[in-house]
Amino acid sequence: MSSYVTLSETMNDLRKQGYNEDFNLRQSCLECGEKMLSLSADDFKVDQFFRFEGETDPSDESILYAISSERFGIKGLLVNGYGIYSESLTDDMVARLKTH
Repeated sequence: MSSYVTLSETMNDLRKQGYNEDFNLRQSCLECGEKMLSLSADDFKVDQFFRFEGETDPSDESILYAISSERFGIKGLLVNGYGIYSESLTDDMVARLKTH
């Protein structure tokens, strides 16, 4: 896993590696709006993840997931806040996102 300083730097590098889709986190799936797909916890794997703290406020934290799906032949990124701003997720989604 590479060492990155900023979220945008990391996203730019991952896009060069083919992680071109943008995923949105929902309670029981990941949505890929461009391709109009919904991926359940069994449809994707987390290849890498990176945590970032805000420059001015350490409680302003986010996590970047590099995600792939063999079933749909796509790779993309999911940016999610954690802590008090994190989404309410199903157990399957929490387990899948915590595999790394």
